[in-house]
Amino acid sequence: MKAVRIHRYGGREVLSIDNIPLPDIAPDDVLVRVVAASINPVDWKVREGYLAQMIPHALPLTLGWDVSGVVETVGTRVTQWQTGDAVFARPDIARNGTYAEYVAVRASECARKPRTISHVEAASLPLAGITAWEAMMDTARVQAGQRVLVQAGSGGVGSLAVQLVKAAGATVIATASGRNRALVESLGVDQFVDYTTTKVAEAVEPVDAVFDTIGGEVQEAAWSILKPGGIQVSIISPPSEEKATVLGVRAGFVFIGPNAPVLERLATMVDGGRLRPIVGAEFALEDIAAAHALSESGRAVGKIVLYVGKP
Repeated sequence: MKAVRIHRYGGREVLSIDNIPLPDIAPDDVLVRVVAASINPVDWKVREGYLAQMIPHALPLTLGWDVSGVVETVGTRVTQWQTGDAVFARPDIARNGTYAEYVAVRASECARKPRTISHVEAASLPLAGITAWEAMMDTARVQAGQRVLVQAGSGGVGSLAVQLVKAAGATVIATASGRNRALVESLGVDQFVDYTTTKVAEAVEPVDAVFDTIGGEVQEAAWSILKPGGIQVSIISPPSEEKATVLGVRAGFVFIGPNAPVLERLATMVDGGRLRPIVGAEFALEDIAAAHALSESGRAVGKIVLYVGKP
Protein backbone atom coordinates (compact mmCIF):
# COMPACT_ATOMS: atom_id res chain seq x y z
CA MET A 1 0.00 0.00 0.00
CA LYS A 2 0.99 3.66 -0.36
CA ALA A 3 1.69 5.60 2.82
CA VAL A 4 3.09 9.03 3.63
CA ARG A 5 5.89 8.52 6.14
CA ILE A 6 8.75 10.38 7.72
CA HIS A 7 12.12 8.70 8.24
CA ARG A 8 13.50 11.66 10.20
CA TYR A 9 12.09 14.81 11.74
CA GLY A 10 12.16 18.03 9.75
CA GLY A 11 10.38 20.26 7.23
CA ARG A 12 8.08 19.25 4.41
CA GLU A 13 11.03 17.77 2.54
CA VAL A 14 11.04 14.77 4.90
CA LEU A 15 7.57 13.65 3.72
CA SER A 16 8.00 10.45 1.73
CA ILE A 17 5.42 8.43 -0.20
CA ASP A 18 6.44 4.82 0.38
CA ASN A 19 5.15 1.46 -0.74
CA ILE A 20 4.89 -0.66 2.41
CA PRO A 21 3.10 -3.84 3.54
CA LEU A 22 -0.44 -3.60 4.90
CA PRO A 23 -0.39 -3.19 8.68
CA ASP A 24 -0.90 -6.22 10.88
CA ILE A 25 -3.91 -5.99 13.16
CA ALA A 26 -4.12 -6.96 16.82
CA PRO A 27 -7.08 -8.99 18.11
CA ASP A 28 -8.85 -5.77 19.20
CA ASP A 29 -8.13 -3.89 15.95
CA VAL A 30 -9.92 -3.37 12.68
CA LEU A 31 -8.13 -2.80 9.38
CA VAL A 32 -9.72 0.22 7.72
CA ARG A 33 -9.45 0.92 4.00
CA VAL A 34 -8.91 4.66 4.03
CA VAL A 35 -11.17 6.75 1.80
CA ALA A 36 -10.13 10.09 3.30
CA ALA A 37 -7.91 11.49 6.03
CA SER A 38 -7.47 15.07 7.17
CA ILE A 39 -4.66 17.42 8.11
CA ASN A 40 -4.30 18.79 11.62
CA PRO A 41 -1.58 21.06 13.06
CA VAL A 42 -0.46 18.20 15.30
CA ASP A 43 0.58 16.32 12.14
CA TRP A 44 3.28 18.79 11.12
CA LYS A 45 4.23 19.40 14.74
CA VAL A 46 4.99 15.68 14.99
CA ARG A 47 6.79 15.86 11.61
CA GLU A 48 8.99 18.70 12.86
CA GLY A 49 9.85 16.78 16.04
CA TYR A 50 8.21 19.31 18.36
CA LEU A 51 6.37 16.52 20.20
CA ALA A 52 9.16 13.92 20.18
CA GLN A 53 9.59 14.09 23.96
CA MET A 54 5.85 13.99 24.60
CA ILE A 55 4.92 11.20 22.16
CA PRO A 56 7.68 8.59 21.70
CA HIS A 57 7.18 7.57 18.07
CA ALA A 58 9.36 5.02 16.30
CA LEU A 59 10.59 6.06 12.86
CA PRO A 60 9.72 5.62 10.05
CA LEU A 61 6.27 6.87 11.01
CA THR A 62 3.06 7.18 9.02
CA LEU A 63 1.46 10.55 9.83
CA GLY A 64 -2.20 11.54 10.14
CA TRP A 65 -4.76 10.88 12.86
CA ASP A 66 -8.19 11.42 11.26
CA VAL A 67 -9.86 8.83 9.08
CA SER A 68 -13.08 7.90 7.34
CA GLY A 69 -13.19 4.61 5.52
CA VAL A 70 -14.47 1.07 5.27
CA VAL A 71 -13.68 -1.88 7.53
CA GLU A 72 -11.64 -4.40 5.55
CA THR A 73 -10.79 -6.97 8.24
CA VAL A 74 -11.66 -7.37 11.91
CA GLY A 75 -9.49 -8.73 14.70
CA THR A 76 -10.33 -12.00 16.40
CA ARG A 77 -11.84 -10.30 19.47
CA VAL A 78 -13.86 -7.67 17.57
CA THR A 79 -17.63 -8.15 17.66
CA GLN A 80 -19.05 -4.65 17.05
CA TRP A 81 -17.77 -4.21 13.47
CA GLN A 82 -17.99 -6.25 10.29
CA THR A 83 -16.27 -6.12 6.93
CA GLY A 84 -17.89 -3.41 4.83
CA ASP A 85 -18.93 -1.13 7.71
CA ALA A 86 -18.32 2.57 7.08
CA VAL A 87 -16.53 4.08 10.07
CA PHE A 88 -14.68 7.22 11.14
CA ALA A 89 -12.16 7.67 13.92
CA ARG A 90 -9.45 9.67 15.60
CA PRO A 91 -6.93 6.86 16.17
CA ASP A 92 -4.30 6.71 18.91
CA ILE A 93 -1.62 9.28 18.04
CA ALA A 94 1.08 6.98 19.42
CA ARG A 95 0.48 4.52 16.54
CA ASN A 96 1.06 4.77 12.81
CA GLY A 97 -1.45 7.12 11.22
CA THR A 98 -3.92 7.52 8.41
CA TYR A 99 -2.01 9.09 5.50
CA ALA A 100 -2.16 5.65 3.94
CA GLU A 101 -4.39 3.36 1.92
CA TYR A 102 -5.00 1.18 5.00
CA VAL A 103 -4.68 1.77 8.73
CA ALA A 104 -4.99 -0.47 11.79
CA VAL A 105 -7.28 1.14 14.38
CA ARG A 106 -8.56 -0.13 17.72
CA ALA A 107 -12.17 -1.16 17.22
CA SER A 108 -13.15 0.82 20.33
CA GLU A 109 -11.86 4.04 18.74
CA CYS A 110 -14.21 3.82 15.74
CA ALA A 111 -17.73 5.15 15.34
CA ARG A 112 -20.22 4.60 12.55
CA LYS A 113 -19.74 7.21 9.83
CA PRO A 114 -22.56 9.77 9.57
CA ARG A 115 -25.01 8.58 6.90
CA THR A 116 -25.75 11.96 5.36
CA ILE A 117 -22.24 13.15 4.46
CA SER A 118 -19.36 11.93 2.32
CA HIS A 119 -16.20 10.23 3.57
CA VAL A 120 -14.31 13.44 2.78
CA GLU A 121 -16.59 15.42 5.08
CA ALA A 122 -16.57 12.69 7.73
CA ALA A 123 -12.77 12.59 7.76
CA SER A 124 -12.75 16.28 8.67
CA LEU A 125 -14.66 15.69 11.90
CA PRO A 126 -12.93 13.40 14.41
CA LEU A 127 -9.96 15.30 15.84
CA ALA A 128 -11.48 18.76 15.42
CA GLY A 129 -14.90 17.63 16.58
CA ILE A 130 -13.63 15.85 19.69
CA THR A 131 -11.48 18.90 20.48
CA ALA A 132 -14.39 21.32 20.15
CA TRP A 133 -16.66 19.04 22.20
CA GLU A 134 -14.19 18.44 25.03
CA ALA A 135 -13.32 22.14 25.20
CA MET A 136 -16.83 23.56 25.09
CA MET A 137 -19.09 20.82 26.45
CA ASP A 138 -16.84 18.95 28.90
CA THR A 139 -14.40 21.62 30.12
CA ALA A 140 -16.29 24.92 29.78
CA ARG A 141 -19.64 23.14 30.30
CA VAL A 142 -21.44 25.64 28.11
CA GLN A 143 -25.13 26.00 28.91
CA ALA A 144 -28.14 27.72 27.40
CA GLY A 145 -28.21 31.43 28.10
CA GLN A 146 -24.46 31.84 28.44
CA ARG A 147 -22.24 34.01 26.24
CA VAL A 148 -19.25 32.36 24.54
CA LEU A 149 -16.40 33.80 22.46
CA VAL A 150 -14.87 31.43 19.90
CA GLN A 151 -11.54 32.63 18.53
CA ALA A 152 -10.94 31.82 14.82
CA GLY A 153 -14.50 30.79 14.08
CA SER A 154 -13.67 29.95 10.46
CA GLY A 155 -11.01 27.38 11.36
CA GLY A 156 -11.40 23.62 11.49
CA VAL A 157 -11.99 23.49 15.25
CA GLY A 158 -13.59 26.92 15.61
CA SER A 159 -16.24 26.32 12.95
CA LEU A 160 -17.41 23.21 14.79
CA ALA A 161 -17.22 24.89 18.21
CA VAL A 162 -19.47 27.72 16.98
CA GLN A 163 -22.12 25.19 15.98
CA LEU A 164 -21.86 23.14 19.18
CA VAL A 165 -22.18 26.23 21.36
CA LYS A 166 -25.13 27.47 19.32
CA ALA A 167 -26.83 24.06 19.56
CA ALA A 168 -26.40 24.24 23.35
CA GLY A 169 -28.51 27.42 23.38
CA ALA A 170 -25.73 29.89 24.14
CA THR A 171 -25.02 33.23 22.50
CA VAL A 172 -22.00 32.88 20.22
CA ILE A 173 -19.46 35.55 19.36
CA ALA A 174 -16.77 34.53 16.87
CA THR A 175 -13.66 36.16 15.48
CA ALA A 176 -12.27 35.75 11.97
CA SER A 177 -10.96 37.91 9.16
CA GLY A 178 -13.51 39.87 7.18
CA ARG A 179 -13.13 37.65 4.11
CA ASN A 180 -14.62 34.76 6.10
CA ARG A 181 -17.55 36.72 7.53
CA ALA A 182 -20.21 35.09 5.34
CA LEU A 183 -19.05 31.58 6.25
CA VAL A 184 -18.95 32.28 9.99
CA GLU A 185 -22.32 34.01 9.98
CA SER A 186 -23.79 31.03 8.09
CA LEU A 187 -22.90 28.88 11.11
CA GLY A 188 -25.30 30.89 13.29
CA VAL A 189 -23.08 33.33 15.20
CA ASP A 190 -24.83 36.12 17.06
CA GLN A 191 -21.90 38.54 16.73
CA PHE A 192 -19.05 38.51 14.23
CA VAL A 193 -15.81 40.36 15.01
CA ASP A 194 -13.25 41.06 12.29
CA TYR A 195 -10.03 40.79 14.29
CA THR A 196 -8.06 42.46 11.48
CA THR A 197 -9.90 45.77 11.92
CA THR A 198 -11.26 45.62 15.47
CA LYS A 199 -9.81 45.07 18.93
CA VAL A 200 -11.80 42.13 20.19
CA ALA A 201 -11.70 43.22 23.83
CA GLU A 202 -13.27 46.55 22.88
CA ALA A 203 -16.00 45.04 20.71
CA VAL A 204 -17.23 42.22 22.93
CA GLU A 205 -19.31 42.51 26.10
CA PRO A 206 -18.27 40.17 28.96
CA VAL A 207 -18.62 36.45 28.26
CA ASP A 208 -18.90 33.27 30.33
CA ALA A 209 -16.34 31.35 28.28
CA VAL A 210 -13.56 32.00 25.78
CA PHE A 211 -12.34 29.27 23.46
CA ASP A 212 -8.72 30.04 22.61
CA THR A 213 -7.49 28.42 19.40
CA ILE A 214 -4.66 30.89 18.75
CA GLY A 215 -2.63 31.42 21.94
CA GLY A 216 -0.04 34.12 22.61
CA GLU A 217 -1.25 37.72 22.65
CA VAL A 218 -4.77 36.66 21.68
CA GLN A 219 -5.02 34.44 24.73
CA GLU A 220 -3.61 37.16 26.96
CA ALA A 221 -6.02 39.83 25.69
CA ALA A 222 -9.05 37.59 26.21
CA TRP A 223 -8.77 37.58 30.01
CA SER A 224 -10.35 41.04 30.14
CA ILE A 225 -13.49 39.82 28.39
CA LEU A 226 -14.39 37.15 30.95
CA LYS A 227 -17.15 37.56 33.50
CA PRO A 228 -16.27 36.72 37.13
CA GLY A 229 -16.20 32.93 37.41
CA GLY A 230 -15.87 32.55 33.64
CA ILE A 231 -13.37 30.25 31.95
CA GLN A 232 -10.79 30.49 29.19
CA VAL A 233 -10.12 27.12 27.53
CA SER A 234 -7.15 26.77 25.20
CA ILE A 235 -5.98 24.08 22.82
CA ILE A 236 -2.70 25.87 22.12
CA SER A 237 -1.02 26.41 25.51
CA PRO A 238 -2.30 26.14 29.08
CA PRO A 239 -3.67 29.51 30.26
CA SER A 240 -2.07 30.80 33.45
CA GLU A 241 -3.76 29.31 36.51
CA GLU A 242 -2.14 32.03 38.61
CA LYS A 243 -3.58 34.81 36.48
CA ALA A 244 -6.98 33.14 36.43
CA THR A 245 -7.00 32.99 40.24
CA VAL A 246 -6.07 36.67 40.53
CA LEU A 247 -8.85 37.64 38.12
CA GLY A 248 -11.45 35.39 39.75
CA VAL A 249 -11.88 33.26 36.66
CA ARG A 250 -10.85 29.76 35.57
CA ALA A 251 -8.37 28.29 33.10
CA GLY A 252 -8.64 25.10 31.08
CA PHE A 253 -6.47 23.23 28.58
CA VAL A 254 -7.46 20.42 26.23
CA PHE A 255 -5.28 17.88 24.42
CA ILE A 256 -7.55 15.14 23.18
CA GLY A 257 -7.28 11.41 22.61
CA PRO A 258 -9.59 8.94 20.87
CA ASN A 259 -13.22 9.36 21.95
CA ALA A 260 -15.72 7.21 20.07
CA PRO A 261 -18.70 8.18 22.29
CA VAL A 262 -18.24 11.83 21.28
CA LEU A 263 -17.95 10.80 17.63
CA GLU A 264 -21.29 9.03 17.96
CA ARG A 265 -22.85 12.23 19.33
CA LEU A 266 -21.34 14.27 16.52
CA ALA A 267 -22.64 11.80 13.94
CA THR A 268 -26.14 12.08 15.40
CA MET A 269 -25.95 15.87 15.20
CA VAL A 270 -24.71 15.75 11.60
CA ASP A 271 -27.45 13.35 10.50
CA GLY A 272 -30.01 15.50 12.33
CA GLY A 273 -28.93 18.62 10.46
CA ARG A 274 -27.51 20.34 13.55
CA LEU A 275 -23.80 20.17 12.66
CA ARG A 276 -22.12 20.89 9.34
CA PRO A 277 -18.49 20.02 8.65
CA ILE A 278 -16.59 22.67 6.71
CA VAL A 279 -14.07 21.32 4.19
CA GLY A 280 -12.00 24.18 2.83
CA ALA A 281 -9.51 22.28 0.68
CA GLU A 282 -8.91 18.77 -0.70
CA PHE A 283 -5.60 17.24 -1.75
CA ALA A 284 -4.49 13.92 -3.18
CA LEU A 285 -2.12 11.78 -1.11
CA GLU A 286 0.66 12.68 -3.55
CA ASP A 287 0.18 16.38 -2.78
CA ILE A 288 0.78 16.00 0.93
CA ALA A 289 3.55 18.65 1.01
CA ALA A 290 1.17 21.28 -0.39
CA ALA A 291 -1.48 20.24 2.15
CA HIS A 292 0.99 20.67 5.01
CA ALA A 293 2.07 24.04 3.60
CA LEU A 294 -1.53 25.27 3.69
CA SER A 295 -2.02 24.04 7.26
CA GLU A 296 1.23 25.65 8.40
CA SER A 297 0.21 28.97 6.83
CA GLY A 298 -2.58 29.37 9.39
CA ARG A 299 -4.87 30.60 6.61
CA ALA A 300 -6.92 27.47 6.01
CA VAL A 301 -10.69 27.82 6.18
CA GLY A 302 -12.40 24.81 7.73
CA LYS A 303 -10.55 21.53 7.40
CA ILE A 304 -7.96 20.33 4.89
CA VAL A 305 -8.75 16.80 3.68
CA LEU A 306 -6.67 14.15 1.90
CA TYR A 307 -8.62 12.09 -0.60
CA VAL A 308 -7.00 8.66 -0.53
CA GLY A 309 -9.26 6.06 -2.21
CA LYS A 310 -12.67 5.26 -3.59
CA PRO A 311 -15.60 4.79 -1.17
